[in-house]
Amino acid sequence: MITLQDCQQRDATDPLRSLRSLFAIPPGVIYLDGNSLGVMPKTAAARAAQVITQEWGVDLIRAWNSAGWFSLPQRLGNRVAPLIGAGPDEVVVTDTTSINLYKVLSAALSIAAQDAPQRRTVVSERSNFPTDLYIAQGLCKERGYTLQLVEPEEIAGSLTTDVAVLMLTHVNYRTGAMHDMAGVTAAAHAAGALVVWDLAHSAGAVPVDLTGAKADFSIGCGYKYLNGGPGAPAFVWVNPLHADRFWQPLSGWWGHAKPFEFTPDYQPAAGITRYLCGTQPIVSMSLLECGLDGFKAAQELGGMAALRTKSLALTDLYIELVEQRCGGYGLGLATPREHALRGSQVCLTREHAAAGSGAFAIVQALIARGVIGDFRAGDGGRHKDILRFGFTPLYIGYEDVWNAVEQLRQVLESGEWQQPQFNQKHAVT
Repeated sequence: MITLQDCQQRDATDPLRSLRSLFAIPPGVIYLDGNSLGVMPKTAAARAAQVITQEWGVDLIRAWNSAGWFSLPQRLGNRVAPLIGAGPDEVVVTDTTSINLYKVLSAALSIAAQDAPQRRTVVSERSNFPTDLYIAQGLCKERGYTLQLVEPEEIAGSLTTDVAVLMLTHVNYRTGAMHDMAGVTAAAHAAGALVVWDLAHSAGAVPVDLTGAKADFSIGCGYKYLNGGPGAPAFVWVNPLHADRFWQPLSGWWGHAKPFEFTPDYQPAAGITRYLCGTQPIVSMSLLECGLDGFKAAQELGGMAALRTKSLALTDLYIELVEQRCGGYGLGLATPREHALRGSQVCLTREHAAAGSGAFAIVQALIARGVIGDFRAGDGGRHKDILRFGFTPLYIGYEDVWNAVEQLRQVLESGEWQQPQFNQKHAVT
């Protein structure tokens, strides 16, 4: 039996424990929602004030040069690159994940149309993050392609001679299940398809090697595990083999080879810079830099390998404690137990036929107790309601895990989740 003292001892000997001090976590809060919105780095407020009062307030337009605003997309991209297995000058930070997906999926379809025009299908996972499916649906409708949605176990069999692009999220947002990037990419290439990877629930949480996997395109999020703040800019990577083959469709002036010559015709910049579009959100970009500083500190303590080791230890502990302390309340595990197939989150299901699953209300009762996770609704069929908990190894400790499970046990045992206030849904769930 695992005890509280065991967890406290693990915290005392944790080689990454000092990283927690870099982040502002409210007293009394156990934050298990970093897979949706990361916590604030302690340096963020001062950095925002500097950008607003000094760089904007005093330097004004001169700050594009004096404060290095203009080169932020490339500079931040080079800081993201080691986290995702990309090379120097292969990543830019810009726009949102949805906009970046539109860019790379459009480019992938252009390449496919040139190389294999008979291929008219885009394959994706049925439980992929909805915005990815919406973007793909719109592009397929615009270009006359078919969007085929499959279950994870059907992906290999779906790679027929009609498939142009396979579009997947590396770690599933609902379950935390992780694809074998290298294996899936190799299978897609063997079938003649290109692959687009969404790293929104991977970057900063699990080691990623886009170059080693020979991936084609990738995008990812800046405000989840990268702790860039709400609405932080996203990032985009394109395999250098593809980067100069086509324009991306949003050919704005920041992607121009010489933007300040103001020529009337568009000439795309070389490489990844052409995946920029319009003027960048400088305040948000600057705050993302604070989030990336946490990974610079982690690099001195073992980098992504050390973070991955702790992530697996935290999620193993949570699974074991839930099964040890919360048995008999209808909880199930949606997240794979096998390390190679697990991201950095644990997702629980619940059977409770009398009043629905109760999953939403249980999460709300936990939030009221200071344990912040989130809920994802099922579809009434194969995909069940999910109680979702993210474990960010930069700032979550082992005692946090113990206390989170203890609060879950108390919520289930007392039945307080059945109270009306915990069953009222808000605009954001």
